[in-house]
Amino acid sequence: MSGFLKWLAGLNPFAQIPLVIGAFILVAGILIFFIEIAPRSGRRYTIIRALVCVLAPVTVFLVLGSIPLAAVVAAVLGGVFFLLDYRSREGAGYLFQLIGFLSPAVLLLTIGLLYPTVATFFKAFMNARGSRFVGLENFVFVFGQEANRVAIINTIIWVLVVPAFSTIVGLAYAVFVDKARGEKVLKALVFMPMAISFVGASIIWKFVYDANSVDQPQIGLLNGIITFFSGQPVDFINAAPWNNLFLMVILIWVQTGFAMVVLSAAIKGVPAEQMEAAQLDGTNAWERFVNVTVPGIRSSLIVVLTTISIASLKVFDIVQTMTGGANGTNVLANAVYAQKLEEGRASAFAVILFLLVLPIIIYNVRQMRLQKEIR
Repeated sequence: MSGFLKWLAGLNPFAQIPLVIGAFILVAGILIFFIEIAPRSGRRYTIIRALVCVLAPVTVFLVLGSIPLAAVVAAVLGGVFFLLDYRSREGAGYLFQLIGFLSPAVLLLTIGLLYPTVATFFKAFMNARGSRFVGLENFVFVFGQEANRVAIINTIIWVLVVPAFSTIVGLAYAVFVDKARGEKVLKALVFMPMAISFVGASIIWKFVYDANSVDQPQIGLLNGIITFFSGQPVDFINAAPWNNLFLMVILIWVQTGFAMVVLSAAIKGVPAEQMEAAQLDGTNAWERFVNVTVPGIRSSLIVVLTTISIASLKVFDIVQTMTGGANGTNVLANAVYAQKLEEGRASAFAVILFLLVLPIIIYNVRQMRLQKEIR
């Protein structure tokens, strides 16, 4: 395998591209072929499945050069094929087809999510190099330092303020713009910040918040307006503790478009008969909104709030780009990055962040299950 990669690396880049694409298509085609023939019964397909049990271990041996691993692959494949062909109630190989579709996603989740999560949890109780168990020492460091406690408090404030304001503004915009002239254009303007990365949005808002001394021209939009009316320039980014609020405005600006799109679609899904019935009962617009529209979009409100809450807990780009966590603006995700050379302490920060995200995810899943039961 390493020889093939070295040979590929030595080729012209324009020759590498079709070879890589061709290899991907070949592998995908082989997988799709075996998934397609798996549910079929008959001697021919039994022979094909038997060949898979032989060729797969041989391939593993040729690629990795490991006899024990090839033997394990052969045993597993043989046992899986036998059990699934024997016990499947939906046709021969049905479960194998299911596993064939699910296994790539499960493998990627295991490698990219499950293993790093478990590894991070164990590293949180080890020293910086991961060579010695130190117990709760890293967590004592996290909660024992004033700067770290500020980061935790700031993160909690972010998750309380940003989802609430983003959802309220997005909902208000969705209600007032709904069925208005130029609705598509107005909604597109609000949704446009979603297409910008957090770093890009932060750079844009840096020009809004930028402050120079009194004797210099102001390139920041807000300070330009303030000085135009004979006011004194304000250092928005460094003016603690309000600088946290000014950073939150950036995420609110980005996430409001997401909230508006989701809630606007949910509002359009509220049955018109309910609104007409409420109007016939003599209710005004506010009463119809509170008693008909809001209950009708409750599930969408929960999705929007939980999604933005998770984004607020994980916010890193904005803080790192705007202040680097200085002047009392640090948050947990940025604290993880700041401790990148101390794996144990960084892992402790990551575990705390995970524990803060977990209740939101559990609540969201429970609400989705309740909605399914109601339907």
